[in-house]
Amino acid sequence: MQQSAPVRGSSRIRLDVDAAGRGDRIFEGATKAGAIAILALLAIIILLLLFESRNIFGHQGIGQFLFTTTWDPVFREFGVFAFIYGTVISSVIGLLLATPVAVGAAIYIVEYAPRWLRGPVSFTVELLAAIPSIIYGLWAVFILGPVMRFHIEPFLQTWFGPIPIVGNLFEGTPIGRDILTAGVILAIMILPTIMAISREVIMQVPDTQRDGMHALGATKWEMIQGAVIPYARAGIAGAAILGLARALGETMAVTMVIGNASTSITGSLFEPGYTMASAIANQFREADSQVYLSAIIAIALVLLVIAMIVNILARILIYSLVGKQDNSTRIG
Repeated sequence: MQQSAPVRGSSRIRLDVDAAGRGDRIFEGATKAGAIAILALLAIIILLLLFESRNIFGHQGIGQFLFTTTWDPVFREFGVFAFIYGTVISSVIGLLLATPVAVGAAIYIVEYAPRWLRGPVSFTVELLAAIPSIIYGLWAVFILGPVMRFHIEPFLQTWFGPIPIVGNLFEGTPIGRDILTAGVILAIMILPTIMAISREVIMQVPDTQRDGMHALGATKWEMIQGAVIPYARAGIAGAAILGLARALGETMAVTMVIGNASTSITGSLFEPGYTMASAIANQFREADSQVYLSAIIAIALVLLVIAMIVNILARILIYSLVGKQDNSTRIG
C-alpha cells in the first residue's frame, strides 16, 4: 500500500498557528495586567487617603465631620458640609447651563450645518477643552465677574427676586464672586466635552431612522425629536455625566471666582462659598497641625467618594435608558 506523502508547508503552518496563539496569550496577559493595575492604583489611592484621614475621624467622628459647617482650625473644629454644598450646587448649575447649549450645538452641527461649516465649528468648540483652567479663571476674574456683578445678577434679582421661594436664590448683594459665577464658569468649561461626545453619539444614529421618519412625512424637527434624540439619549446622558465629573473636580478656575469667604449655607446663589477642591487648594499649605492636615486630606477622600457615587448613578441611569430604548425598538 502506498503511503501518502506529507503535505508540504504543514509544519510551517503549524508553527505560524502556535506563534499566533502565543501572541494572543501575551496580548491578553498584557491587557489584563493593565486593567488590574488601574484597579490596584484606585485601591492604593483610597487606602492612602483613609490612612491619612484617620486622625480627623478619631478626633471628632465621621458624622460631625460630614454634617456640620463649622470650619475653625484654631479650635480644631472641622465640618465640610458647606464645602460639599458648594461643590454640588456649583456643579449642578454648570451642568444645567451647559447641557442644553451643548446638545443643541451638537444637533446643529450634525443635522443642520452645511458640510463646509461642520469642521471649523467643531474644531473651535473643542479647542475650548484645551484651554488651561487658570486661563478660564483669569478670564472669569477680569471679564465674567464684573459682567455678573453689574449686569446679570442685578437683572436676575430684579425679575426673580419678588417670586416666592425662587427669590431666595437671588437674595443678597451681587458681588460677582459667588456660587452662581462659579457655576457659569464651570458651564463654559464642561460645554466642549458634552458637545463633542453628544455630536459623536448623534452621528452614530442610523440613517434608516431618519429616512423612516421622513418617509412618514415628518418635518426636520419631528425627525430629530422622534428618531434622533430617543436613539441617542443614553449617549447624551453619558456625555452630561462626564461633564459633571469634570465640574466636581475642577479647582483653579472655581477657586478664583467662588469667593472662598463663607462656610454658611443660606440658599442664595449670590453668597460666596467654597468647593472641596478650592478648600484643598487654599488651605493645604496652611495646615499647621496633624489634625488640620488630616482634615484637608479627608476632604479629598469625600470628593473621591462623591465622584464614585456620581459615576455609579450615571451607570444606572444609562443602563435604564438603554433598556427603555431596546424595549421601544422591539415594540417598533
